Amino acid sequence: MPHLALYTFGVLKSPVADPAPLTREFQDIGELIYGKISQHPGYVAHAEAVGGDGVTHFDLDWGAWGEFAVPAWYSKGRTAETTALAATLSLWTDVRSAFDAIYTGLHREALNRRYDWFERTEHPGYVFWWVSDGVIPAWQDGVSRLEHLHGHSPAPYAFTFHHSFDPDGTPTGIKDVGPKSDQVRQ
Repeated sequence: MPHLALYTFGVLKSPVADPAPLTREFQDIGELIYGKISQHPGYVAHAEAVGGDGVTHFDLDWGAWGEFAVPAWYSKGRTAETTALAATLSLWTDVRSAFDAIYTGLHREALNRRYDWFERTEHPGYVFWWVSDGVIPAWQDGVSRLEHLHGHSPAPYAFTFHHSFDPDGTPTGIKDVGPKSDQVRQ
């Protein structure tokens, strides 16, 4: 059974190493969110560093998830003092499960405050695509799909919640993956 790959990328207003309260708040809430999301129905896995030897995402060993990569438009630093990004790469059973995990609870609260932490850009902040069972997507796969989505309409190769596709390429759309009840207000 195929899995849904999700790559997210955002440019932070300040470097991850910045001791400012908003930066610390973002990191603290991020840890809590990962804990909650990893327990959500439909969640399969996410990219985790194999060892703790690296200082930044760029220095870490990501094992089967490949070498860490970022979109070409990321122009901030790559050192411990200058890295200003947040990126995730995860696998899900289906679009509905990912939607429910992202648009409810603590993650929804964080989304409501995203512009406290992230720069506004004209680039998409996430992309989906389907992978065959047993395939672990690499960071570069996510980057390539996100960059493709930026320059093209959503398609089975790279899509969003609002213009989503089944594993066979059939369009599903947001109405098919929207909130089950009044859990979510958009």
